[in-house]
Amino acid sequence: MKIATFDVDAQKGFTSLCPDELPVAGGHEIAAPLNDMARRGTLRLGSKDAHAPNALWVVDSHDQMLQPLSHANADLTWVRHCVPGTPGFELLDELPAPIDYDFFVWKGVEPDLHPYGACFHDLAGQRSTGVIEYLKVAGAQAVVVGGLALDFCVKNTALQLRSAGLEVLLYLPACRAISEAGATQAIDQMRAQGIIICADGGALDSELARLEESDHE
Repeated sequence: MKIATFDVDAQKGFTSLCPDELPVAGGHEIAAPLNDMARRGTLRLGSKDAHAPNALWVVDSHDQMLQPLSHANADLTWVRHCVPGTPGFELLDELPAPIDYDFFVWKGVEPDLHPYGACFHDLAGQRSTGVIEYLKVAGAQAVVVGGLALDFCVKNTALQLRSAGLEVLLYLPACRAISEAGATQAIDQMRAQGIIICADGGALDSELARLEESDHE
């Protein structure tokens, strides 16, 4: 069984290194677990938010966030984050450069786009980023996912991959969530769709071995 791993939006803009953006508690701690996760796979994929500074969903302060919008591909307000050329756009220091991944996606580049999942540019799931096609052509059957934030972009990416018919495993040590309640809800949603939740490296290895064995039956 060919296994891929996916580092979703592991950017400084989602850590305490950039407190004016969207800092996620413990977000700066996931690089080592992501690198450990990658050792289980033969393909490594990654994604970044790449947002315009004048995007139509931008608000000036955190207390103005999460207000609903009527735009087709931007559903909520957010503070400015992950703007190319700024520190918040950068991957965590311990991770490879984007060019060194097997496949990499930049998302939300246009000012009217704010997707969450890395598999589609739009919220309706009609404009592919190429992730699913790449995985299928490469012969990947399972994808291990981690990144930031668990309750938004990681969850949506995992659900998109699962909807495409892939086995999906979430590696919790390589994730952090915006809120504990959001994490619980996200995990319940993913588990309901058949995504395997792995609490540690031992659980991940056991699940991968089980999938490998069933693949040979």
